[in-house]
Amino acid sequence: MITITLVQGDITAQHADAIVNAANSSLLGGGGVDGAIHRKGGPAILDACRDLRASRYGRGLPVGQAVATTAGNLDATWVIHTVGPVWSRTEDRSAELASCYRESLRVADELGARSVVFPAISTGIFGWPMDDGARIALRTVRDAGSASRVAEARFVLFGADAYGVFEEALAELGH
Repeated sequence: MITITLVQGDITAQHADAIVNAANSSLLGGGGVDGAIHRKGGPAILDACRDLRASRYGRGLPVGQAVATTAGNLDATWVIHTVGPVWSRTEDRSAELASCYRESLRVADELGARSVVFPAISTGIFGWPMDDGARIALRTVRDAGSASRVAEARFVLFGADAYGVFEEALAELGH
C-alpha cells in the first residue's frame, strides 16, 4: 500500500528516489515546474532529454506517457518526465491526466523507486482546475498504489492555496 503525503514547498528541494516533472512534449525544458527542474537539475537532465528526442521520442513525448532520465543535481536518482493535457471546457481529458500519474508510477516501479515526488500536473499554465486536478491525482495514485512497489507518493504543492485544495481532496478520499 502506498502512503500519500502532502508538502507545501519547492519540488526541486525534495529528497526522493524519483521526482516527477510536469514536462512539455519537447522534453527540452519550459516554464513552471519543468523550468525549475531543468534549472536546478543542471545540464545532465537536458542532455538526457536530448538523447531521448534523438532516439525514441523524435516527435516528443506524447501526453499521458512518462519516461525517466537522470536527476542531475537534484537530490534524487531519477526525474520522471510526463506530459499533462491542457484543460478543455469542451473535451474531457481526465483519462489523459490520470495516465500521467499511472505511467509515472509504472516507470518508478521499473526503476525500483520507493519514493516518488509529484507536482500538481496540468494545474499551472495548462489551466486544469486545481480541485479537479487534485481529485484525479490523488484517486489515481491511491488506486494504482495497490499494485505498485512505491511506498511513498509525496505531492509537493507550491502555494498555500494549492496545498489546501489537495488537503481537502485527500480528506474526501478518507486519508
